[in-house]
Amino acid sequence: MDPSPKEGESAAAGEPSRGGAAPSSGVVVQVREKKGPLRAAIPYMPFPVAIICLFLNTFVPGLGTFVSAFTVLCGARTDLPDKHMCCVFWLNIAAALIQILTAIVMVGWIMSIFWGMDMVILASKYS
Repeated sequence: MDPSPKEGESAAAGEPSRGGAAPSSGVVVQVREKKGPLRAAIPYMPFPVAIICLFLNTFVPGLGTFVSAFTVLCGARTDLPDKHMCCVFWLNIAAALIQILTAIVMVGWIMSIFWGMDMVILASKYS
């Protein structure tokens, strides 16, 4: 038994396009990344500083994140505009401690490298 289309719905809407041309339905899709508080606390730094933090995070897990926490005190903005500067500073310190303490089992080291890469990506958007 073939299901019939619902009222107000065309039969072709649920089927893949036949003939190569996709139907233009005018639907706009927007993807917005939801960041947790630790990830949203990564500061937008100047590009050279972000590269240095990535380098530090690669060889000493958590050190670059620790250094980046102090850029927040120097006025670097983050994706947490409603939080106070000191709160964002301590979130970055907490992220650095997590990276340092879990580096023993390689999780912190990998997290530290990805954190540094996020810093560089945010810095490239900043400049």
